[in-house]
This record gives sequence, structure tokens and C-alpha cells, in this order.
Amino acid sequence: MKASLEAGLDAGLTVNEIKEILVQMYAYAGFPRSLNGLGTFMAVMEERKSKGCKDEMGKDAGLIPTDRSSLEFGTENQTRLVGQPVTGALFDFAPAIDQYLKAHLFGDIFQRDVLDWKERELATIAALANIKGVNSQLQAHFSISLNNNLTLEQLYDFVSVLDLMCSPEVAQNAQSVLEQVLKNNN
Repeated sequence: MKASLEAGLDAGLTVNEIKEILVQMYAYAGFPRSLNGLGTFMAVMEERKSKGCKDEMGKDAGLIPTDRSSLEFGTENQTRLVGQPVTGALFDFAPAIDQYLKAHLFGDIFQRDVLDWKERELATIAALANIKGVNSQLQAHFSISLNNNLTLEQLYDFVSVLDLMCSPEVAQNAQSVLEQVLKNNN
């Protein structure tokens, strides 16, 4: 992780963009991994500072408007991301998870402005591609990406990056899931 964080900074990501990605990751990879990532990033920043590196902080997240609730923002954001309202048996069975997803993930997190939705989706795909047993969620986020103006070429290029930066197995699985999305959409 340390090498990836340093590579991100060296490639031009700002400190706040990386922090935003690591904060978002708790929704997909869990709080422990997100907290560990943030701790590693703090150590990377201290080490770079001691070497005289001056990394760009980037913009701070703007305030979330207060004219509507997180649930209202989240429902709207999720619907726009997916391209239609999200419903289903799982959400009928456990309505609390539907509310948490809408209010917190798609309201509180996706409403933030440090990253755009394309950047958030690429971060999400990268995380999900590296977690075994979540192909249905990976499939959903490939679909969301295509619905939000990421091109098929960009997604295949991203799978190539997964091959280089993660492993051939991660990339092969991601490509297989992406091809399933394309097959289902035709």
C-alpha cells in the first residue's frame, strides 16, 4: 500500500484526493482497512515531509448543502448513478441497509466534491476487484461506470492497470466481470 500511495502522489494526486479515496473505501472494504490505509498514508506523508517533499494538498471538501437530508441527496445520487431507482427483494428484506446505502454512502460520501463520480467509481472498482466474493457488486459498479460516461475503452485500460499494479488474477476476474456486464447489456 505504501508504494501505491507514493506512486499516486508522484503521479499528481493531491493529498486530499487520496484521503478522500481512503475514507470512501470504508464503505467497500470496511472500517479496519480504511483506517489502516489512512494510518499508512499518514506515515507516508511524514516520511516524504522528512525528505523535503512538498506534496500538493488540493482542495478541501466543500460543505454539504443543508437544504435536504442525506437520505434525499443519496436517493437522488444513487438513482442518477444507476440510471433508475434502486429497489429489490434485498432492500425489502432489510430496509435498514437500503437507508444506510442511500443516506450515508450515496448521500454523505458521494455528495462530497473532492472527487467526481468517475473517480469514485474507479476507486470502487479497484477495491472490489481486489476483494474475493464480491463480483456482483463489481458488476454493479462496472454498470454504474458505463452509465456515468466512463467508456468501455477506459474500463479495459483500467483492467490493464489492475494487471500491472495488482495481479493477473485480479485483472482476469475483473475482465470476466466486465464482459458479463457487456453480455447482459446486449
